Amino acid sequence: MSIVVNLYYTGENGSARKFAEEMESSGIAAAIRAEDGNEKYDYFFSMKDPETVLLIDSWRDQEALDIHHDSPMMAQLGALREKYNLHMKAERYRTDEAGFTAKDQAFIRK
Repeated sequence: MSIVVNLYYTGENGSARKFAEEMESSGIAAAIRAEDGNEKYDYFFSMKDPETVLLIDSWRDQEALDIHHDSPMMAQLGALREKYNLHMKAERYRTDEAGFTAKDQAFIRK
């Protein structure tokens, strides 16, 4: 069962998008993706709110997430959050072991 964390970064004057762009261009995001236990680390941009960026961050288990939180990258990430004066909202989920039902699958176009 994976742990999925949705982080909503909100700023002003495009700062959240600039943060995500710097996370990618600096290599920090790639380094996080390469960590043992990381399953997904991707940024998405809201069509409804241009000042908010969504990060979907998924980890194999709590141990992998704890190791990530203790890594040196967290200091770099924190410094960028400060640089862009971002505020955050977080949601945490666990994946459903059973997966999609047959009825749900009918709505998924592959």
